[in-house]
Amino acid sequence: MALSLKKMDKKYIGTILVCFAASLWGFDSIVLTPRLYHLKVPFVVFMVHCLPFAVMSIFIGKREMKNISRLPKKDLMFYFLVALFGGCIGTLSIVKSLFLVNFQHLTVVTLLQKAQPIFALILARVILKEKLGKNFLSWVLFALIGGYVMTFEFTLPRVAEVSSSNVFKAVLYALLAAFSFGSATVFGKRILSHSSFVTALYTRYFFTTVITFFIVLANSELNLIFKVTPFEWLIFVIIGITSGSGAILLYYRGLRYIDASVATICELSFPISSVVFDYIFNRHFLTPVQFMGAAALIFAILKISKNQK
Repeated sequence: MALSLKKMDKKYIGTILVCFAASLWGFDSIVLTPRLYHLKVPFVVFMVHCLPFAVMSIFIGKREMKNISRLPKKDLMFYFLVALFGGCIGTLSIVKSLFLVNFQHLTVVTLLQKAQPIFALILARVILKEKLGKNFLSWVLFALIGGYVMTFEFTLPRVAEVSSSNVFKAVLYALLAAFSFGSATVFGKRILSHSSFVTALYTRYFFTTVITFFIVLANSELNLIFKVTPFEWLIFVIIGITSGSGAILLYYRGLRYIDASVATICELSFPISSVVFDYIFNRHFLTPVQFMGAAALIFAILKISKNQK
């Protein structure tokens, strides 16, 4: 009886941790990252990885660099791909998408990014030869319809309006982010089975910092470090502690105690918190039609995740 209660307590703890981590990502997307809008996107992504990496290096850098040096070359390649897609392309895309809408349609962007499982499962089928769940294509089509209705409601996107508000570009970047994060999930499955999460986290931040450093250097954006205001430095620190490495650690800590199917439901805290934070801080709210599209998108993602073995 005591063991059963203890196991139940861990499940509750795991659920709370994953929900809290997902809510932190929602808070970041709506409140934190958009406040850095006047800085260049590559520089922002570089800083949100460089600062946590520097802190981690102080405490665990010596040990983890030894672990990295022992990794097989094949594993290093997958670590690099995780950093390239998850840390660089994915983060660059979602930040660019948030900046493009200029504090408008933030909820739409964050909800579209939840299409990540669709891309992850398709890539898992291609790369890992995993079987797709029941009625996969039907639910993908349903998710796409929901995403369209959420973005454009029941109207066709008019080029002039879309171009002026950058909504269409933001949608494309959000979908690219979903594809990239889904890719990182698939590549991560190849390495996490025989590597500690701490090593995976440190290696991901190491490679992402290096890649984005060269991007920033090539764009001559390093001098932006002297233009960062005290408020923006505070935002960088908060992101690093909360929605950055902090949220990832909480998420995987919680994932140890709950099933992946439960975690999928818990991750709905991300879009739900996005809607709440967007209303609290920006006074933006989805229309009834957009709510219907968002509900269709989330329902399709849940069905896809549930049907996947």
